[in-house]
Amino acid sequence: MAVYAFSGFSLVSLLSFGYLSWDWMKPSLVADISVDPMGKPFPAAAPLSRPPHIIFILTDDQGYHDVGYHGSDIQTPTLDRLAADGVKLENYYIQPICTPSRSQLITGRYQIHTGLQHSIIRPRQPNCLPLNQVTLPQKLQEAGYSTHMVGKWHLGFYRKECLPTRRGFDTFLGSLTGNVDYYTYDNCDGPGVCGYDLHDGENVAWEQSGKYSTLLYAQRVNKILATHNPKEPIFIYVAFQAVHTPLQSPKEYIYRYRSMGNVARRKYAAMVTCMDEAVKNITWALKKYGYYDNTVIVFSTDNGGQTFSGGSNWPLRGRKGTYWEGGVRGIGFVHSPLIKRRRRTSRALIHITDWYPTLVTLAGGNISDADDLDGYNVWPSISEGKPSPRTEILHNIDPLYNHAKYGSWESGFGIWNTAIQASVRVGDWKLLTGDPGYSDWIPPQTLTNFPGSWWNLERLTNGVRKSVWLFNITADPYERYDLSDQRPDVVRALLIRLVRYNQTAIPVRYPAENPRAHPDFNGGAWGPWATEEEEEWEGGHGKLKNKKRKKKCKICKLRSFFRKLNTRLMSNRI
Repeated sequence: MAVYAFSGFSLVSLLSFGYLSWDWMKPSLVADISVDPMGKPFPAAAPLSRPPHIIFILTDDQGYHDVGYHGSDIQTPTLDRLAADGVKLENYYIQPICTPSRSQLITGRYQIHTGLQHSIIRPRQPNCLPLNQVTLPQKLQEAGYSTHMVGKWHLGFYRKECLPTRRGFDTFLGSLTGNVDYYTYDNCDGPGVCGYDLHDGENVAWEQSGKYSTLLYAQRVNKILATHNPKEPIFIYVAFQAVHTPLQSPKEYIYRYRSMGNVARRKYAAMVTCMDEAVKNITWALKKYGYYDNTVIVFSTDNGGQTFSGGSNWPLRGRKGTYWEGGVRGIGFVHSPLIKRRRRTSRALIHITDWYPTLVTLAGGNISDADDLDGYNVWPSISEGKPSPRTEILHNIDPLYNHAKYGSWESGFGIWNTAIQASVRVGDWKLLTGDPGYSDWIPPQTLTNFPGSWWNLERLTNGVRKSVWLFNITADPYERYDLSDQRPDVVRALLIRLVRYNQTAIPVRYPAENPRAHPDFNGGAWGPWATEEEEEWEGGHGKLKNKKRKKKCKICKLRSFFRKLNTRLMSNRI
């Protein structure tokens, strides 16, 4: 009781300082995006016909707390202004890590329905977004859109058919892997396994080395807008590398946060503010070239912040890579003159899979039952404030993740093995089984001498051997009170939902790494390395097959030749 009382006191204290006020803003930080950098007003855009232009901005590892209107100490004036003039999504969910969020955005389907329910796609894996999936840009191309991608792909590249330019994008500038240097674009997937990763179309963009990626990507978007006809619909997917590690930023942005004692937080804050200014430049370009009045801008994070690399999800529990709210609740907003009810906050339940049907429908494209989507068209909820058609979310079922030590069929009423990592939200209720991941509440890292009792609340009050948790997320968004013992009826009902979802799951796509992916075999750069004659992933847990058994790969033939030669030489010696 003492722990709860003290924690409650801390929460009330923080409320008085505005830390938990989601609509709190810093007026001095709000930028005027109606004028150009020289202070001159943009010319009024000519009325454009439907369908609208669509700009989708995705940031990487930006924590829930790390935006100005969530009470952050980080300056994000552009995001604050765009969100304030649009619709803030405050019941918006994403996935806990990179590849899953990106795959669900681009397919409108849960991970269990694409085989990507475990971890991320590694650089050396013969794996990518399943080629039978019709992607969001492909649907928009069918609707007459010009489609462009700038930024981080992270959906596989072992074959050319997996590349963004083969999956619906007319142009692409960005990285194929998940983690590159912001200036050199080098990525090391283990000791000595390093390569360059910046591509323009299907070619390695060696000439761009040295340019900071956030600024480079914003410049490319501006160039696309400057050369495109604003009377023709355009879709631009801007997947910033920011603010994923490594923590790198131009010095002028770091100087703004020189008073921050936490070095990682200081660098991270600089990266967020630089990204905010990149969004400002993109918004200026939309106005300057006559797109803005007929444009829908969607802003989303891809997963929770990495709390030990400068990010903050406060006051939510957990971090990136976990199924606690800090890992799966995202920053999201929509800004557009086309929104009927603007300047408000929406509590409608929305998931990242919903963008696929929402944007395709908005574009005048065709969505049918045959698409078998897990997402919903939520535009009426965003634009008009109508109730969301979504009532539940499958956060994931990962059968390959380390099984919880204390999980069992018995604790799952004999219908579900609670050792398996899984999470589902139905209505107000959220269920977690297995090992949900790091479970502490991490306060903003700029606070000093923060009461240890709040930090250790989970360890002190919930240190029992568990594999099942139940929360009423509406009443308890910070996941402080586990109700699994008090409401076994709800636990059973949600376990049944997991069972039914699991019955629709396809085998996990997580093949073993292949040494042929090494950049040294590709001129020093990461890129496609497999051919149709070589090994192709078949399914299951890392199994490979030879698609054409009669046609052996060149490397295999070479090895066979030297093996036979060596045998003859040894025979002659004997």
